[in-house]
Parts: sequence; structure tokens; C-alpha cells
Amino acid sequence: MEEEIEIFEIVNKHGNVIGRAPRNVLHGNNKLLHRVVHLFVLNSKDEILLQKRSENKDVAPGKWDTSVGGHVSLGETIHDALQREAREEIGISCRDARFLYKYIHKNIYESELVHTYQCLNQGPFEFNKEEIDDLKFWTVSDIQKNTGKGIFSDNFEDEFSRYFIKKT
Repeated sequence: MEEEIEIFEIVNKHGNVIGRAPRNVLHGNNKLLHRVVHLFVLNSKDEILLQKRSENKDVAPGKWDTSVGGHVSLGETIHDALQREAREEIGISCRDARFLYKYIHKNIYESELVHTYQCLNQGPFEFNKEEIDDLKFWTVSDIQKNTGKGIFSDNFEDEFSRYFIKKT
């Protein structure tokens, strides 16, 4: 059986679609910007749910990362992508998610136009074991103590610095 090739929209810094490319072209060419969604899931103690990425991932394998994160599929709205990713990755509905901000994250591997949201959810969570090795709520203090130690994805560390500044 042939593996399905994922195609994503290439966007400009404003989010306007300017082209299309397969995932394997976007991952590896940081000059091509594509859209992603991130969701911070908080519990009633204001702890942040993080996912430990599968060792099989092509980006940041085995690193702790944002609660939910994923690509916006071809022709999909940001809202629909957020709902789909939350359902697929950790088994929740996040209809009450609140938009926080958007920004461009760029590293040597890729460039993403990130749309970040937040919601309150205590779980239980059912995570996708092909994409995620573990889930755990972290205190802000524990995240700060472990930043820069190679535990988190570079994307999460960039994201967290923005999130923390916005929150304080």
C-alpha cells in the first residue's frame, strides 16, 4: 500500500496562501512558511500539560512539547485544525479555546506561522501512542528550571517564553 503524501499550504507572513508543497519539502526548507496550531492545556492549578514527543518523530524526537501542536491541512481553517489536532493527539474537545497570539517560529529545519490557543481541561486524556510517548502537567517553575537543558523542543522553549511574558 502506498503511503499518502501530505500537502500543506505555503503562506506569507500574514497567513495568505501563496502555494502548496509536500510535508517533506517544507520540513528541510526553512524559507517556506507553513501554518500550524498550538494549544496550551491548563488544569485548575494553572499547570501546563506537556506532551513528550515520540522517538519516531522527524522533528524534536523524545522532547517535551506544547500540549497539542500540528499542521493545518490543505484547505482547513485554523479553528478546524485546532479541534482536529486536540482530538487526534490527546482526545479532547477544545471548543472553548481562547486565541492568544500568532508568531513565526524559524529554525534550521523549518519555518512555521504558529497560531497559539489556550484552554482549561483536567482530563482524562487519551493520547495518540504513535505520536506521543507521555503526557504530564508541569508547573511554570519546573518548566523554567528545565529550560535550556535539552529537555524541551526548541519550538516549545520559544513558545513558552512568549506565553510566559503574555501571562505575566
